[in-house]
Amino acid sequence: MTEQTNARDLFRAAYENRYTWDAGFPGYSADIKLKQGDEVYEGKIRINKDLSVEVTGIEDETVKESVYTQLRDIVTHRKRADFEKAHGKNQFNVGQEDSTGAVEILVQGDAMGSNYKIRGKEICQVSRVMGRMAFVIDTQKSLDTGKGYVSSRYDVVFRNPQTGETIKEMEFEDSFSEVGNYWVMTRQVIHSNEQGQRITTEFNFSNVKLLEPVAV
Repeated sequence: MTEQTNARDLFRAAYENRYTWDAGFPGYSADIKLKQGDEVYEGKIRINKDLSVEVTGIEDETVKESVYTQLRDIVTHRKRADFEKAHGKNQFNVGQEDSTGAVEILVQGDAMGSNYKIRGKEICQVSRVMGRMAFVIDTQKSLDTGKGYVSSRYDVVFRNPQTGETIKEMEFEDSFSEVGNYWVMTRQVIHSNEQGQRITTEFNFSNVKLLEPVAV
């Protein structure tokens, strides 16, 4: 029981140390430039106070959907969630400690088969199985915002959960700036390796402005 409680406390401390937007988050708008190979697309984006997202000015539907998906990922990581609501029903146990000092947190009861590694007060690895796809995210660098940490350099490996075969590898480099009282992503570079092909995609956000609160 002591180990169980300790594992829960370790994970909770790291979970609650993630940087998230508070209830006063007003949303923001920005210009976006997306580069992939020789192709360049420009448009505008909004993340609203209710965390819905909008993409305008990009006519290519596939590219527009890619930007929309990226914005939804940003929201997922910045959205504040109560620990008990998200993980209260799960059981946690401490696993092995690796050579870097990261400790395994093994989870029972999670619908996505999630397991984690914790280093200090940061989640440095997430491992999940979702249907026919398994993936592991390893954080290499993080940024301390003073209000929690954000991952700024991380790798993702996708595998076939039955065979263990590597399907796709991705490397992410994220940059953030403080706008008003909120940290927002200003650049993301993704290097993707799939079937021997390496593709680099770059999202650049400029002219970032917090949205004005709606007058009641």
